[in-house]
Amino acid sequence: MSARMTDRIWTAALIVIGDEILSGRTQDKNIAQLASWLNVQGIRLGEVRVVADREEAIVEAVNILRARNDYVFTTGGIGPTHDDITVDSIAAALGVPVIVHPKARAILEAYYETRGGLTDARLRMARVPEGGDLIENRMSGAPGIRIGNIFIMAGVPHIAAAMLDSLTGTLEGGRPVVSATLGCWVGESEVADILRDVERAHDGVAIGSYPFFREGRTGANFVVRATDTAVVDACIADLAERLRTAGREPVTGGI
Repeated sequence: MSARMTDRIWTAALIVIGDEILSGRTQDKNIAQLASWLNVQGIRLGEVRVVADREEAIVEAVNILRARNDYVFTTGGIGPTHDDITVDSIAAALGVPVIVHPKARAILEAYYETRGGLTDARLRMARVPEGGDLIENRMSGAPGIRIGNIFIMAGVPHIAAAMLDSLTGTLEGGRPVVSATLGCWVGESEVADILRDVERAHDGVAIGSYPFFREGRTGANFVVRATDTAVVDACIADLAERLRTAGREPVTGGI
């Protein structure tokens, strides 16, 4: 492989969609979240555009940014209401129809079975541009969408984070991602400061936190990811030591 190929920098762009962002009613948190996640993948966030909930604005942004970046991510506008027009707008940009994805419909039927059933409004969240695949969402049922080099994600930051987590290590051009896990019988919120401080102390690291309730007890597994095994090992050791100092006993490999 030539030096030119190995030295190539892969880039991504983010389109933040929503009138509530432009009006100042909501502060966007997805820019920093995506930038950090891409950094761990070895991909550079090259540009960000914030657009209104208007089809022509979304179409223009998608077509410009997908032409000059390896990947385009969008956040916002994929909910159950009539003004969530991201899917329709991206389908228009790509010149394809919108269909109800059978797997997405099945996921939503299962999720809403005990939550009032799958209404017409909720079924909107199963609509995808034809040819699109699903991005897993373990937080709220409704999946994200991947079509070509475009990734369509939720605007709610913790749901977007879950979608990014399912994409970890899958993007071509990124460096291989390695990971290690620590478990601990502790409430996630009780160690939030420790997790934040450890992540900041180790460049190129992302820490995913996965709470659970088991055997009548609350616990969480913490997954450390980076592209360098030595960096992961150092971060895991640091996290374990800080948990012990706080009176918690970490479990190597998770619980």
